[in-house]
Amino acid sequence: MWSREEDTLSQVSKTRIRALKLGASGGAMLMAMAMAGAAAAQDAPAAAPAAQPEDNAVEAVVVTGFRASLANALDIKRRENDLVDVIKAQDIADFPDLNLAESLQRVPGVSIDRDGGEGRTITVRGLGPDFTVVRLNGLEALATTGGKDSSGGANRGRQFDFSIFASELFNSVTVRKSTSASNEEGSLGAIIDLQAARPFDFSGPAMSMGAKIGWNDLSRENDPRFTFLASNRWDTGIGEIGALISVAYAERKTLEEGSSTGRWENPSVAFNSSTAFPCTGAAYNPVSGPPLTCSQIGTVVGGTSPTTPAATGTANNLWHPRIPRYGRLQYDQKRLGLTGSLQWRPTENSTLSLDALVANFTNNRDETYLEVISFSRSGAGMPQTDVVNFQADDKGHLIKGTFDDVDARVEYRHDDLKTEFNQFTLTYDTKFGEAGHLNVVYGQSRSIQDNPVQTTFSFDRYNSDNYSYDYSANDKLPNFNYGFDPTNPANFVYSPSNANGDPSLLRMRPSKAVNTFKTFRADVDYQILDGFKLRYGGDYKEYGFSSWEQRLYSRNLATTGTTFTAEAAYGLPAGVTVADVSRLITGFGRGLDLPSGVPTSWIAPDLDKLSKVLDYNCNCINQYGDFRLSVLNQLGALREITEKDTAFYLQGDFDYDIFNIPVRGNFGVRQVKTEQSATGHYNSGNKTVAVTTPFGVISEQVATDAVQTVDREYTNTLPSLNISAQPMENLFIRFAAAKVMTRPQLPNLTPGFTAMSQSNQTLTRGNPDLNPMLANNLDLSFEWYPDKETLFSAGFFQKDIKSYIQQTAEVMTWAETGLPDSLLSNGNTAATEFTVTTNVNSPGGKLKGFELSAQRPFTFLPAPFDKFGAILNYTHVKSDIAYIIKSPTYTAPGVTPRVQTAPAVLVTQPLVNLSPDAFNATLYYENGPFKARVSGSYRDQYLIQVAPSATNNNDVRIKEETFNLDGQVSYEFNKFTVTFEAINLTDQEDSKVDDSTRLSSEEYVHYGRQFYLGVKYKF
Repeated sequence: MWSREEDTLSQVSKTRIRALKLGASGGAMLMAMAMAGAAAAQDAPAAAPAAQPEDNAVEAVVVTGFRASLANALDIKRRENDLVDVIKAQDIADFPDLNLAESLQRVPGVSIDRDGGEGRTITVRGLGPDFTVVRLNGLEALATTGGKDSSGGANRGRQFDFSIFASELFNSVTVRKSTSASNEEGSLGAIIDLQAARPFDFSGPAMSMGAKIGWNDLSRENDPRFTFLASNRWDTGIGEIGALISVAYAERKTLEEGSSTGRWENPSVAFNSSTAFPCTGAAYNPVSGPPLTCSQIGTVVGGTSPTTPAATGTANNLWHPRIPRYGRLQYDQKRLGLTGSLQWRPTENSTLSLDALVANFTNNRDETYLEVISFSRSGAGMPQTDVVNFQADDKGHLIKGTFDDVDARVEYRHDDLKTEFNQFTLTYDTKFGEAGHLNVVYGQSRSIQDNPVQTTFSFDRYNSDNYSYDYSANDKLPNFNYGFDPTNPANFVYSPSNANGDPSLLRMRPSKAVNTFKTFRADVDYQILDGFKLRYGGDYKEYGFSSWEQRLYSRNLATTGTTFTAEAAYGLPAGVTVADVSRLITGFGRGLDLPSGVPTSWIAPDLDKLSKVLDYNCNCINQYGDFRLSVLNQLGALREITEKDTAFYLQGDFDYDIFNIPVRGNFGVRQVKTEQSATGHYNSGNKTVAVTTPFGVISEQVATDAVQTVDREYTNTLPSLNISAQPMENLFIRFAAAKVMTRPQLPNLTPGFTAMSQSNQTLTRGNPDLNPMLANNLDLSFEWYPDKETLFSAGFFQKDIKSYIQQTAEVMTWAETGLPDSLLSNGNTAATEFTVTTNVNSPGGKLKGFELSAQRPFTFLPAPFDKFGAILNYTHVKSDIAYIIKSPTYTAPGVTPRVQTAPAVLVTQPLVNLSPDAFNATLYYENGPFKARVSGSYRDQYLIQVAPSATNNNDVRIKEETFNLDGQVSYEFNKFTVTFEAINLTDQEDSKVDDSTRLSSEEYVHYGRQFYLGVKYKF
């Protein structure tokens, strides 16, 4: 058995070895936790005599690779005062997984969210990426990228996108689940430390290079990866000097295919977007079958906020898909990362380190869909769509139907997405006096997320008859019959007119976001007593965020009137047809088991051909249209936030024996001052401008830019406590308590407004007066280490979230919005009440859970099973958060006193991003040069959104459960290692549904299986 004499966990134990007496009750508790560990301990051979002849010496077992990385990680975990989990590189530039998020999901309590088939963000103990702080080389950083719309789109918040960085750039990841006063504030969930390699991490010269070739069974593309690391250290006349450089490059081309609905809505329920099906008059003229009656279709009064619903069971009181469609997304990624480190040790007590990290991630994406848009459109959309026949299910879906006069569309979108990240850190670490230690750090980082091209075109088919959909057999993979050939260009038009429905799309939305960090930190610790160390210090962070988005000008499609349409097509030149500017999409549906008859090919706009014909990328007015882009057309995205955070802390670290029980830990307090300045732009009024073009005069709207800046500051006091007791040999009981905070998300702080309707008295805006989210955290864990490679643990945690942030709609007078009266029109005054959609602080609630973990090599089994080992982790979390689904109402303006007439309506739901259950398991085998492992990760379903007004009055949006299975095999030939990796062996689908009762399918896609064959050479 591994004994405590081999471990230096406390300062006091450096001078003496403590004798620990095991109690019978403690032994029983350990056996209940881990019978296998106890059995192995009982079977251990008796201790050898103190002196042995050299010939009888027992050969030491040296572990390498994945098993060694696990042992190193456990060693760090044991020694920490805080509650941490660690992942170590298994070799030089060789992290256990290709993606950092994929590695993190092996940690108890950590789940990941994927975008495009790879891990992008993480959730820790039910708290999503908004609640997590990520530090690179010791400093907080923010790296953002773009994503598809259904996954949240471009990251404009504080979430960290792990997909930007190649895992080979880092040699360790630490997940800090409890905090101490010396740790930076900002996390309710965890602090994630990503540490790149440094030259003094190696005992001497080191060099490694590797290459891999990947293949995906859906895209059937080859994906190369390359890595290189070189490090050395030299003794010189001015001290020891070290230098390191590492490079990682990867390409990845994948497909994503499946179905989506754009959510479901009901014409008889508020917040529908398309009003209702007709049942009488000229609007209802079915040709594919006999007409139905109004008693069958139903009648609705009140438009998108109905006052009189249709009768139950009629077509107009059933939930229908808004945009039923199949689609394909193509991803073309290139990922380049470089790290560099210079270290100088002038004396044995001092080290100066300069670290640099540079990453360049391009993620170009192409999307194409074959869809019907009528069911999500008012005007000439759904009110002109004829119900020929329909079928309802027992959940209230219009699950199957045939329709005439539908508007069909083929759509193609292209995004150029690029993230540039750089960070430079200077660290000075020195010891002073007999027991003092000083660490000073200065660093800067910058993340630029650039989306210079986001262009969408569509071809349309208006008033098409005999269209049918059928979700009854499989709502994930419905059957569509379009009633025409979608591969024939003659069946579509490129229309600049809205006479028959929505004009064809010409959507151009380039955007950019920049995040910067400047940090200075100084930490001092001094051993003032035997077993007691005083820590104090502070840090100053200056954070900057800015973003913009450009769009085309809105224009009047008619010669008269005042209706302006955004993002409408310009007509094709004379003699140019859809066939001349289209492409054929083929081969759709591999591995999906589509219903018979579903189209697997369709035409789509060809953006290269359209560019040659229309020259739409000119940012100019030419003979074909006005293709000028301006931030004036999307002022709500033009914003800037500066945040200055100043923090000081005082902390005591202790290490004593209390009744012969070693007890160590820390207690302290952190004082934080946050200063924020938020600037938002908004449209203070449109001007109608006559624009002269080569094809005539057109009428366009031009916004007037107005600016609002709000400054504020707040202070928080954050106490913390961490205790680790060792009542029995190799058993640790840890307790932690802390008050923690997370600052509001950046877009939520933007003043001004992003949307306004004077006719409907509605306003959508940010809230610069949001307070941070606060919580009181409690942790209790039990950890048993029978030997250096084994851990059995159980952890219990509670997070009492005192303040939460959510979006809601509040009724207030125009005067209360703080916006100028010059924006008022349509007879509105300063006393007129508006429904303002914004983010507010809400009561929050409690989050409780537990984690179970077991990690053990099977050395207690007979050969060949003794070469196996396993890791098992299980997490259960429960939360009750009070969400505001309806704001309180008040007496009319002018009535004194103004009193509340109805309270807010609250609903209790789990926290967004929280999966009640999650587990992961790894089975590995290591026998000399041969190593293999297989890993599975399960994540239970979780809420994406709780916001009826944003989800067509579905109470929630849900992402369904997932299980991912990966494997790896390697063989080492002297200095060469050959590896084979398989990722997503089950081809796990990504499925989202609407409503907690109906569970209506919103999206169902898959990405295929990924395989890599590689070779690595180590000098």
